[in-house]
Amino acid sequence: MHCPFCSAVETKVIDSRLVADGSQVRRRRECISCGERYTTYEAAELVMPRIVKQDGSREPFDEDKLRMGIQKALEKRPVSVEQIEAALDRIKFRLRATGERELDSRAVGEEVMQELRELDQVAYVRFASVYRSFKDLNEFRAEIDKLSQDVETGE
Repeated sequence: MHCPFCSAVETKVIDSRLVADGSQVRRRRECISCGERYTTYEAAELVMPRIVKQDGSREPFDEDKLRMGIQKALEKRPVSVEQIEAALDRIKFRLRATGERELDSRAVGEEVMQELRELDQVAYVRFASVYRSFKDLNEFRAEIDKLSQDVETGE
């Protein structure tokens, strides 16, 4: 890293500390040439896979789009912002953990459904009805019956 004061290349690290819940490293540096001190922050660059949509088009992973979909399903439901953010973090972690550069949009939808199922059953059915394109009341009933059976068996 170049010194921000004199643009020299040689600097030395004086102190390093973990910050932001251990997701960043704060480094205090000193320039060998001019002696000025400054602080830098390091964080891992975690790349999300691209999403392959049903029509075959590809787009970058969009966390805001994911958040809006989950929030829409959870609208007027008793789920806190912290629970939503934690669910988003788990989804992103599992998507990155696949190691794939591209993922089918269905995989993302299934991850969302898994999280919603744990957070709120009403939101799960709402999301599933759109995601799976329920055509009539019988499809709703079948999904609710399946959910009820899973709850009774502890899944």
